[in-house]
Amino acid sequence: MQPLASIIIVSYNKRDDIVRCLRSVFETSEPAFEVIVVDNASTDGSADAVVRGFPNAITIRSETNLGFGGGCNLGAGRASAGCLVFLNPDTLVDDGWLGPLVSSITAISTPDSPQAVGLATSKILMLGDPGRINACGNTIHITGLTLCRGLGAPDRSFADEEEVDAVSGAAFAIRRDVFEALCGFDESMFLYMEDTDLSLRARLAGWQSVCVPRSRVFHDYSLKMFPLKVFYQERNRYLMLLKGFRWATLLALFPVLLIAEVITWGFVLLSDRANIANKARAYAWVVNNWSAIVQARRATQSLRKVKDIELLRHTCFRLDLGQAREGGIARLAQRLLDPLFWVLRRLTLALVRW
Repeated sequence: MQPLASIIIVSYNKRDDIVRCLRSVFETSEPAFEVIVVDNASTDGSADAVVRGFPNAITIRSETNLGFGGGCNLGAGRASAGCLVFLNPDTLVDDGWLGPLVSSITAISTPDSPQAVGLATSKILMLGDPGRINACGNTIHITGLTLCRGLGAPDRSFADEEEVDAVSGAAFAIRRDVFEALCGFDESMFLYMEDTDLSLRARLAGWQSVCVPRSRVFHDYSLKMFPLKVFYQERNRYLMLLKGFRWATLLALFPVLLIAEVITWGFVLLSDRANIANKARAYAWVVNNWSAIVQARRATQSLRKVKDIELLRHTCFRLDLGQAREGGIARLAQRLLDPLFWVLRRLTLALVRW
């Protein structure tokens, strides 16, 4: 019997996490599903542990680390269901998590309907503090910076299924036909922002993203910095914006994007000074890969079913700097920046009519 969903989990040196995650998945009473684990060339014995402990899972051993997007695409290529579900290895799933997620994206069949849902994300709670939210989808700021929607809010918040700017890569489902039409994840991103990029391209093609609170997943989340994080986040933000928006829109966004550069440079100087060169590396990558970016842009724009104004309406002005840095400086900066971004976003929405 063909499964209703293919659950794809990409793991890299997460042996204990992937074992714990798979145990929670297989212990749930859910509709028929298959599980595909993509091991991204781990060196900690993760793949062997999966094969020994979970013979019902399909285990794919990648010879190299393909990154999150590349690993997901590899797993999707082996999937047999019409619904693809992506799950982080450092998550645990609640009983009853899968059914609502799948049903939310199978009710509508074409992107011509104003209610066409192509992607759905779970209510993701803190594994270490289940009474608090990690993310109910993601919020896209007008600058392209991405924030966890509802981070730190009580579990009872965001109780209704509703549209969101983007799904969270920690736990989400996507229609297989939508995933294939979008050519899957952008593998050049390697790490970070792939979920937002996929959601933005889906919206460009006429598909909505929703959060499904009845689907509950627990995520071992903490804010972590590593040497290349700023490089990946900034490079991928530039790439997403360059692919997704018309040139005229990017010109209209120039004041907003300029302020974003000031903010991100400030973050690097305050919180990641040892890796300050990575911000400049992101600029260099865009310059050195301009031809590939233009080609990717053409492919993305060929999907267009909606205007840029619709993409911009699914952005926010409030920049929760506390998600990146705690303290008085962050709170003061936010008080100053939120009114400014409110004005600039309103002006941009008034200007962009295409």
